[in-house]
Amino acid sequence: MYLTIRTRLTLWYFAVLAASFLGFFWICDLGFRRSIETTVNDASRSNLEAVRRVIDKAQPAGLAAVRGELRELSELWANGAIFEVTDSEHNVIFASVPFSAPQFPLPRPSHDKISYLTTNLALLQYRIAQQVVNSGGQDFVIHAAVPTEPFDQALDNFRLIEKEFLPLLVILACLLGYWLAGLALAPVDRIIQSAGDVGMQNLSRRLQVPPARDELRRLTETINAMLDRIERSVRRITQFTADASHDLRTPISVIRTDAEIALRRPRSASEYRESLARILETAEGTTGLIESLLTLARADGESSNVKLVAADLTPVLEKAALQASVLANATGVSLFPHFGREPLFVKTDLQAIEKLILIFVDNAVKYTPSSGFVWLRSYAEGNEAIIEVEDTGIGIAPQDQSHIFDRFFRANQSRSGNVPGAGLGLSIASWIVAAHHGTIEVESTPGSGSLFRVRLPLLSCPLQDADGLQAHQSTVVAS
Repeated sequence: MYLTIRTRLTLWYFAVLAASFLGFFWICDLGFRRSIETTVNDASRSNLEAVRRVIDKAQPAGLAAVRGELRELSELWANGAIFEVTDSEHNVIFASVPFSAPQFPLPRPSHDKISYLTTNLALLQYRIAQQVVNSGGQDFVIHAAVPTEPFDQALDNFRLIEKEFLPLLVILACLLGYWLAGLALAPVDRIIQSAGDVGMQNLSRRLQVPPARDELRRLTETINAMLDRIERSVRRITQFTADASHDLRTPISVIRTDAEIALRRPRSASEYRESLARILETAEGTTGLIESLLTLARADGESSNVKLVAADLTPVLEKAALQASVLANATGVSLFPHFGREPLFVKTDLQAIEKLILIFVDNAVKYTPSSGFVWLRSYAEGNEAIIEVEDTGIGIAPQDQSHIFDRFFRANQSRSGNVPGAGLGLSIASWIVAAHHGTIEVESTPGSGSLFRVRLPLLSCPLQDADGLQAHQSTVVAS
């Protein structure tokens, strides 16, 4: 069964309110009864003490005088108060009304203190205070009673009011609570309606932020922030898909065109080999593009297999320098590796760092003219390991430096028009550095070259896993 928040709040409000009212009236009823009991006890005790004082005053003159004084006292009492005085043998000395019958005798009180009991006398209920007093060497049993009927009627009236008004109060309060819940949740309905209007065609639309600084304002701001992230992600995915489609369309078209031309008429073996070579070269480039796309897709989905272990960067940098020298020599660029003497222990993925170095060196070689220079350096600075790749290439324009890590970004044609690539290398490099909790800095001057600086956090206690570090270093050198 579906219940709205408003209905659930009202039901909870009803339950809490009903329990609160019941508890309140029960406490009031208990307090009322205790107050009545205290009042009638005090009244009956006061009457008993008045009778005792009369007995003490008249007893020296004899029982006849005692009876006379007690009769005068009974005529003075109002409000239905009565009393009875007997001797130790239960012989009645004076009684306003008969208190006890032979078949229902009242219990004998004690000498020490006043005791109380409630019973019916003359068809009415009374609260009796009783005590044995000694006056002039003779024991007198005193029973002083006050009627409880007025108090019982007041208690009954109070309970009747409870039964009549408690349900009415709860119902009225619940209706008020239902109205207040609707009033409080009205902004939520507006948020739901506004959020329902947001779709793929209008992701830029945002919810109206309520003026009150409360939870609903925070909810609205959080939803708007989420919509901002979704909009950025959708735009990024749309742009990524469009760029990937564009970059994949060209090599596929080349492969198809070469194959169609080769099949139009019979050709010699050398011509077929030529066509197949072009197809293979284009397929290899396409394969690299697809692998880069898969790498970035895994990074976006947080399913990459980067595993950070404690290792020294120097061996993997030396291995990467050997591979990078092949790239540099092929274009006539000179590569100068320079690594510090001290080990650089970091939490790293060796293959990822090797790929990072090759991306930077390959990028430097592509944009450095023949006979240019590329430097690969590493050193420690404070609590960071520094890796630098510097070239004497054509540099990067200031307006492009903030975009070079964007996917598929290619600078102006004067810089990248004749350079192969899809513009994904630096995006992958940025992701690798981020996975290592590091940062990248870029310094570049058009016409003078560029410097890429990577900062990685050094381990504070590198020697605690010396065996593991040696094993990693041996693996790098052996490979």
